[in-house]
Amino acid sequence: MSINRNVNNNRKKCFSCDEKENHHEKDHHRCKGCVCNQLRRLQTQTEVDLFLFGGQIIEDVIFISFDQKNCCAFFNDPETEPGSTIIVDCQDIQAIRIEAD
Repeated sequence: MSINRNVNNNRKKCFSCDEKENHHEKDHHRCKGCVCNQLRRLQTQTEVDLFLFGGQIIEDVIFISFDQKNCCAFFNDPETEPGSTIIVDCQDIQAIRIEAD
């Protein structure tokens, strides 16, 4: 009687590199969606309007940074509350408007 020691040989392969599936898990972005992808590339100090799920709009805020580990986007609000920081989960933002210069 033989023992099959190659139990994992039936695992699916990664589409991009033909290695075992799920080996890129650490590389995948946890923050999903169009807005999260835009915030990854958005230049700091860009003025934006935020349209949140639920209908709330936050206008004329300045983009500070984006933390890809926890999906938090950081903004300053120099008009309404000077010196304050707004922290929003990028997955709670339905749309952003990038202000024209």
